[in-house]
Amino acid sequence: MNVLVIGSGGREHALCRTLQSSARGEPLRLFCAPGNAGIEEVAECVALSATDVSALADFAVRERIGLTVVGGEAPLDAGLVDEFERRGLLVAGPPRAAARLESSKVFAKDFMLRHGVPTARHRVAASVAEAREILRGGVFGGEDTSVVVKADGLAAGKGVVVARSRAEAERAVEELMEGGRVGSEAGRRVLLEEALEGREASLLLWTDGRDYVLMPPARDHKRVGEGDTGPNTGGMGAITAHGVLDEETLARAVNEIVEPTLRGARDEGLNFRGVLFVGLMLTAEGPRALEYNVRFGDPEAQAILVRLRSSLAEIFEAVATRRLGELNVTWSDDASACVVLAARGYPECPETGARIHGLGEATLVPSAQIFHAGTSRTPDGSLLTAGGRVLGITATAPTLGQALERCYASAARISWDGMHYRRDIGRFTENSRQQEHYREQ
Repeated sequence: MNVLVIGSGGREHALCRTLQSSARGEPLRLFCAPGNAGIEEVAECVALSATDVSALADFAVRERIGLTVVGGEAPLDAGLVDEFERRGLLVAGPPRAAARLESSKVFAKDFMLRHGVPTARHRVAASVAEAREILRGGVFGGEDTSVVVKADGLAAGKGVVVARSRAEAERAVEELMEGGRVGSEAGRRVLLEEALEGREASLLLWTDGRDYVLMPPARDHKRVGEGDTGPNTGGMGAITAHGVLDEETLARAVNEIVEPTLRGARDEGLNFRGVLFVGLMLTAEGPRALEYNVRFGDPEAQAILVRLRSSLAEIFEAVATRRLGELNVTWSDDASACVVLAARGYPECPETGARIHGLGEATLVPSAQIFHAGTSRTPDGSLLTAGGRVLGITATAPTLGQALERCYASAARISWDGMHYRRDIGRFTENSRQQEHYREQ
């Protein structure tokens, strides 16, 4: 079967490698558009933009692509699934109407309220003046109250600010709506939310519109600096382990958030098929939905997929043909971790073009896998940095502590001018008992 993966980051590298390594029976001929220097080792890279919907559909018809897997949110928002289905092409992903669960934070919040999904209190503002009025009106508390400010549209991980005070929230509103931080369309409206307290977790699942299969719960690390400091990024690392969600909390998240969401999508005719990502805050009152993504997270995908034991192609094919209920999806019992190596200046202004050293030695660490997120190759074969997040060092082990040790041992063998990464991925500071619990898991 010919399979096309759309995207160019670490998530897509993990998808391509897992599709190849988990193939059963019929051999796969794998394409990736546009791909990167790491992906080209496992797939044929195609020089097409991930959002050039018409050209991608033409390619899929010409190459007799039997299944297309969409990595990121932008192609879904551009209507790729709608166009592929119009041409009779099999594709695993939600149509544009369903992708609004991610492409519009306001739509997602209203959807949660319509279907009784527990979430944070919020208000919507269509101008800086309206946002100031809401903030100064005391809706979320006084001057020193934390407020979450979110751009309504897609913003490549740059559209969320956790403001520690009203003044900081007002500055964030100005940057998002008038400062060009996320683009005029994404910042046309902002969502103002109460700041919930607790630990975050990510719950991902495949669904064919009727049935669903949960993936191992994950936790990502968004801020660029250790101790969760500095600006938000697309993700500096992720873990999966038994302790991320205990059984009781997982059951509540499924019953109170996942199933009402899927039921609501059916009731509203959204025809949601693909990957649903639910960002959770684990509060003292129970899990609350922070946001939806309509695709794999990055780097959650890397940490999750290294634990998959079933055929990924079979899963996506079942998602696209509404046969997910027929599959028995299995996972490794190991824990996993992914540590992102980033370029100097990330996330604001990353430097590119630095020569990367040590990849060969890094792969010698047991179970370590290196996923390319932003790399390019010179004519002589040298590897260069080509983005803010450059590599994702991923490993599995019986315990989370061992998986992290393997990630950091591998990362220590890699170097380039300006490389930086967080050294506290998977280590928690709420209290020593919780920290030790995760280390043992």
